[in-house]
Amino acid sequence: MSFGKVITLNTGRKIPQIGLGTWLSKPNEVENAVEIAVRSGYRHLDLARVYENQDEVGRALKKVIPSVVRREDLFITSKLWNSAHQPDQVEPALDETLQQLGVDYLDLYLVHWPVAFEPGNGLFPTRGDMARLDMETSLVDTWNAMIKLLSTGKVKDIGVSNFTIPQLQGIIGATGVVPVVNQIEAHPHLLQDDLVAYCKVKNIHLIAYSPLGNNLIGLPLLTEHPIVKEAAERLGASPAQVLIAWGVYRGYSVIPKSVHEERIVSNFHQIELNKECYERITSIGVKNHKRFNIPITYSPKWDINVFDEPIERTATHKVKIV
Repeated sequence: MSFGKVITLNTGRKIPQIGLGTWLSKPNEVENAVEIAVRSGYRHLDLARVYENQDEVGRALKKVIPSVVRREDLFITSKLWNSAHQPDQVEPALDETLQQLGVDYLDLYLVHWPVAFEPGNGLFPTRGDMARLDMETSLVDTWNAMIKLLSTGKVKDIGVSNFTIPQLQGIIGATGVVPVVNQIEAHPHLLQDDLVAYCKVKNIHLIAYSPLGNNLIGLPLLTEHPIVKEAAERLGASPAQVLIAWGVYRGYSVIPKSVHEERIVSNFHQIELNKECYERITSIGVKNHKRFNIPITYSPKWDINVFDEPIERTATHKVKIV
């Protein structure tokens, strides 16, 4: 079973350290996955409007609330999509998510990306093979609208996702309001030690998505890495359990995604790494940096430099912070 550890956020509220991710789940898979997860003990669910499966999650919630769990014992996160960054769109987008889920409030609402799309043309407005960016709405504009949600009772806490240090500095400097969370891609190929250190100083909790890496770009899976497999054999655990434990060692909340019952249950069975094992796994990324999730590689392409990775440096646009 999970060790049941919770992390105290900078507002005093608590978040379970292990959660269920729902990104990249196919239609008609998530309802069953969420029900299995909650019945197996998960209390932290990570969702987003753009995953286009929140209605399924809502159906699952109806099956487990209140028969299995009280609403107040679940920690439910969702995210504001790029096409609703404009201040007058932020609360309606939240309302849509609440309606899809069939709940009255979210425990955590995140700005999904530091990128605004033009509104009014669906989730992915495009021109040719390019996403249509809104370069007028700044991160500070959107963050101010997120701050206003706190007085509505519809969200308990607010945060961000995929933000870099300069982007965090920009919204904090302009508003004085520190996000409670920054949800980031995090695994042994992507250490981001500077970002981890900055967030620790600011008491911004990090949630790790894609903790097992991913194969969106056809690279070898981290679960197949010799160092990870060796640790798993030594500990009598699965490679996924080892990678989740690595994220926990670093203080992250970790949200592995699966729709298979056996893996959902297995991922929730925590193990602990000792310092030597943690350092061996960390060595994977010291000279082998890999970020899998980079919007300029998407189709449609986002012509914007989000992370300043080498592949992004040809982008026409930079993130508009203020």
